Amino acid sequence: MPSLTLLQVFESVLPVFILAGVGVILRKVEWLTQEADESLIRVVVNVLTPCLIFDRVLNNDALKRPENLLVPPVMGFLGIAVGIGLCWVFRRRIGLKSDAEQRTFALVAGLQNYGYVPFPLILQLFPEETTGVLFVHNLGVDIAMWSLGLITLGHVGGFKAWRRLLNAPILSILTALALNGVRAQEVMPHSLLTSISMLGKCAFPLGLVLSGATMADQSREFRSSQTIRVVAWASLLRLGLIPVVLLAMAKWLPVSIELRRVLAIEAAMPAAVFPVVMARQYGGHPATAVRIVIGTSFVGLVTIPLWIRAAIGWLGLS
Repeated sequence: MPSLTLLQVFESVLPVFILAGVGVILRKVEWLTQEADESLIRVVVNVLTPCLIFDRVLNNDALKRPENLLVPPVMGFLGIAVGIGLCWVFRRRIGLKSDAEQRTFALVAGLQNYGYVPFPLILQLFPEETTGVLFVHNLGVDIAMWSLGLITLGHVGGFKAWRRLLNAPILSILTALALNGVRAQEVMPHSLLTSISMLGKCAFPLGLVLSGATMADQSREFRSSQTIRVVAWASLLRLGLIPVVLLAMAKWLPVSIELRRVLAIEAAMPAAVFPVVMARQYGGHPATAVRIVIGTSFVGLVTIPLWIRAAIGWLGLS
């Protein structure tokens, strides 16, 4: 692929933030209400995202190679372990007083946005088969989130927590991988595949809009005397130190070119939105989570294009 300039990378990143901004505006003018969120999220998670997974996994030659089936989940898990581990080491230096605040910092700053933001960037910057490897990588991220993530919050996950891994996206990934392995797409009706593709294309635009609306709901928590210090430390770790470690792993560990592309994008990501929900449900500190998510997202407007451009050059992806 041709060498990408910083401006081209920025232009690829900007639509992601524009869509999230649309969600903020729609919430502010009350065209997208909180009452509508639950039903829309169900549609995104249980219908649109599985369709997107099938569309990107079926007939994906990269996912017929064993290294792209076995290594990506391991790297996904290790990436979260590294992120949470580094943030855990620094959690007492932030100025956060309570144990819940410190644990929440370690989880939220250590867990990158691994779905809604990376997918459209990978789609714009790299060959299409890379998106399928992203979904396989995210299996490991999900496992880490519901194991290491809950342990970080001081909540030992029982069956109820682990049951969350049996969700529509994960089951769709496993099913689609199996169908891809036996070339089931060759006998599936073209009209069905086309319908799946059309539905899948709606998943991430709508998901980004909903993420923006969620951040608009939580923006009041951003106003605090602790905000600047928390955001500064979270940005230093999430958008500074952690990318260096993840890119070093991508550079020197024996991974495929497709997985290297995924890691180049994942390393640059801000904090994920979902840990805000985890902090609420499992004894964390939601206000701290919100500050980290909103703060790293804003700082990410500057750092994401810089990291992606640096990663593409350093990892030889151009």
